Order: sequence, then structure tokens, then C-alpha cells
Amino acid sequence: MITVFGTGTGAPVPADVLAGARLVVGGRRHLASAAVPGDAEQVVLGPLAPALDVIERHLDKQDRVVVLASGDPGFFGIVRVLAERFGAERLDVRAGVSSVAGAFARAGLPWEDAVVVSAHGRDLRTAVNVCRARPKVAVLTGPGAGPAEIGAALRADERILVVASALGSREERVERVTPAEAAARDWGTAVSVVLCLDEARALGAVRTVAGDASGPDRWALDEGEFTHRDSMITKFEVRALALARLGPRLGDLVWDVGAGSGSVAVECARFGAAVVAVEKTRDGVERIRANAAAHGADVRAVHGSAPTVLSDLDDPDAVFVGGGGRDLPAIVTACARRARRTVVVAMAALDRVPAVREALTGAGFTCDGVLLHSSRLAPLPGEVSRLAATNPVFLLWGVRIPVPEEGVAQ
Repeated sequence: MITVFGTGTGAPVPADVLAGARLVVGGRRHLASAAVPGDAEQVVLGPLAPALDVIERHLDKQDRVVVLASGDPGFFGIVRVLAERFGAERLDVRAGVSSVAGAFARAGLPWEDAVVVSAHGRDLRTAVNVCRARPKVAVLTGPGAGPAEIGAALRADERILVVASALGSREERVERVTPAEAAARDWGTAVSVVLCLDEARALGAVRTVAGDASGPDRWALDEGEFTHRDSMITKFEVRALALARLGPRLGDLVWDVGAGSGSVAVECARFGAAVVAVEKTRDGVERIRANAAAHGADVRAVHGSAPTVLSDLDDPDAVFVGGGGRDLPAIVTACARRARRTVVVAMAALDRVPAVREALTGAGFTCDGVLLHSSRLAPLPGEVSRLAATNPVFLLWGVRIPVPEEGVAQ
């Protein structure tokens, strides 16, 4: 049996947990603060594989093994690895208070509606995009993914960071800083967790289901649910297929280029993606912000002309291009060079289709598309209906072709 003890926010390890242990595994600070039996072997956690091998040798001899961990070891912790290697039935897990729960307690906030994302040993951009898209996020940090790096990435976002360090110890610090202030500091190695908050929405609504909110109950919203100018809005039939090809999700960054009313941007944000809407007209930018606010969506509206303004933005996972005029091929080329997964382009002009297709394939994408031509029900006198045709729209989409890894057989 392996006893996995979570020390919580500074909780001492009881003597009975360690009594009779032949092997004690943990971080250096855990071992230093625990009354480890003098005849027990100690393994300082670093690379997991060697430690797991030592654990297996002791289990083969029916020895008692204790693993010390921070907080709740079943929450982004070592329980997963131990269960995968030795089986859940061989674990006796005694959870402490997680750093996430401790940090929210120190901040005086409920956290059933918080999103928790780990940046420890993972790509920081996912955590950053979740912070952009959600009002209450806890980020588990790691080397190269601490408060300074998070703050630098969120300089343009209206967020407050709560940095909790050495929770439960005499050196505990809980500090509220702006992203810019966080980026300018050296935080050392004692950071436990970073909370990223939109303070205006930090309390949130009363929830029945904890965690991230489910996706929208409907999408491809009617044009009448957005403020727009002279019907300059992506029609809902086009938007429905565009959303299916974009696949916006929590952790993604999506660009809506030539956003107009921002209808595509708003819908992507409702699916959980972080979204930047690029629009060259100032009144268009204001419409995008108004539509985002009306739907409770986090959308960052950027005023400027593509492709020039795109150089200031982080690389996207997916891009929707809904405007561009004569510059459309150049805009699509710039987007395709940066997009990690998908570019979707809507066009009314037949003449631009070949150039856009060439821009996508030239950037290493497969390319497919359809001509969408729908007819909607419209009333006629006498309580009957007719079909009213909408303007046809070409929708092209490119999907990046994966680059095979070296040494992988094809």
C-alpha cells in the first residue's frame, strides 16, 4: 500500500502517517519538515521515472511506502501517475487543502465557478487564453510560466492577478497586482498559484454545476440579435458552417478579421475561446464592443487595417476572415502563416476565390469549400409563405497539414 499524504497549506505530517514507513518520497521541503523514520529510505522527487522504480522495488517487498505532496495530490497531482503505474486500489490518499482552494479563501471569493488550468510543464498560451476568455481563473504555475510571464501576456487585458506564494507557511504572501506590475517583478520559486480575475464579475452568478460553464444553448444566432450597419453582417447560415470549421473552444485564440458587427467573434467567445476582433472602422469597433457586452462575451476589439495590424497580435489557433476587399489574398496569406489550425474565409465575390485558395494551399493548408445559397421562409398575404433567396456566399477553409516528426515512420 502507498500512503499519499497531501500537506495542504502548511499542514504538518502526522506521526502515524510516517510510522513504519520503509520508503518516503517527496519534495525536498516536504522531507525536511517531516519526522521521517531513521531507517527509512528517502527519495527526493525530481524526474518521476526513477522514483516510481524505487517505489515498485519496495512494494515488491511488501514495504510500507509514503509519498508526500503539496495540497490535494489528486488535483493536478501525483495521484494520477501513481494510479496509472500501480493501480488505484493500492493507494491510500489523504488529501489536504489544495493551493487553489487556499488562494480563493485568502482572496475571500467562492470558486465553484472558477476554471483551473495548469501551466506547469505545459504550454503557457493555453492558460493565457483561458484567462482572456473567463472572468475567474486559477493558474497552477511552473518554471517559465509564473506571474511575470502571465502578466506579460495579459498586459492588454483588463484583469487583476492575485499571486499566492508559500501558502500556509510563515513566508506566505498574497498580493493583488496588475498584469503590468506582475510582468515587472522577479517572483522567485515560492509561488503556489495565480488567480486571474475580472473583478467586475468575480463573484459570478449562483451555480448548480461547478467548473467551467457548458457551451451555449444555441448558436448561429439571428442577425437581429446583433447591432449592425446596413445588413453588413455574416448571415446565420454562413456563421453556422464557419463555426463548425473553426471549432472554437476553451484554451484557443481566435481572430475575427474584418469583423464588422463582430457576430462571429461573439459566437466564438460564447464557445469559450479567447477572441480578438480586428476592424478598420472606429464605429465598427464600437459596435463589436456593444454586441459583445450584450451577449456577455469577452471579445477584445482592435482598431486597425489588416494585414498590418496583425503583427501586434499573438498567434491564433483559428482565424475567420469576413472582409478585406482587394487586399483579401494578402490578408489570408498573413493569417495562414500564423494560424496553428484553421483559416475560414467568407466571400461574396467569385473572382477572389482562386487567389484565396492559392493563399491557403501556399501556406501549407489543405483547402475545401462550398457555395452557400439558402432560401428563407418569408410571409405572403393570406397567411402563406414563400421562399426568399439570400445572396450566395463562398466559404473556403484551410486546415494546416501536420508536419511529421523526425524519425517517425510514415
